[in-house]
Amino acid sequence: MRRATIGFRIKSGWAMAVLLAGPTASPRVLERRRIELSDPKVPRTRQPYHAGFGLAQTSLRTIAALVRIVERCARRSIGALVRDARAQGVDLRGVALVVGSLIDPASIGNPHIRAHASEGALFRRVVTDAARRKGLGCVTILEREVYEAAARATRRPARAVKTAVAELGEAVAGSWRSEEKTATAAAWCALARPPRPVR
Repeated sequence: MRRATIGFRIKSGWAMAVLLAGPTASPRVLERRRIELSDPKVPRTRQPYHAGFGLAQTSLRTIAALVRIVERCARRSIGALVRDARAQGVDLRGVALVVGSLIDPASIGNPHIRAHASEGALFRRVVTDAARRKGLGCVTILEREVYEAAARATRRPARAVKTAVAELGEAVAGSWRSEEKTATAAAWCALARPPRPVR
């Protein structure tokens, strides 16, 4: 069986996912897809800590209800992705998440900025939790560090990793934007150094 990993670029309410198969020296993209982490029928689940443009949500009951929907959506989306990946006959070794920030929301004084940080932490958590429910180990990488991390993992120069990731997109129909590229670089990290699986 081919070894494979999934890289995610986490956004607010959704993520770009790239399924990358080995070998590590010459990986290839098996699939890329946008997955929903929120419910399109409930637009507020995209930003559950906001009460409107520039306003932080103050109702804990509202936040809790929206978070439950987000958790359910993430489990469903990640579950379908993992099932589809395994149906392709790959040995799924783990996942890697690319995020914009790891700042603790509690450390932020401004309520609006704290709401954004809370959403970032939420969407990171629900993807990690959903992947672990499938027995997959996870690693989280800051976006600004993803190419350096991939360079260390694959023992290549960061510039060579960036070039290789761009070239991997040539075999994929449609656009190959920064979300796909960073998700691919993260998946490559996990392919080279699989995160410890959850037992």
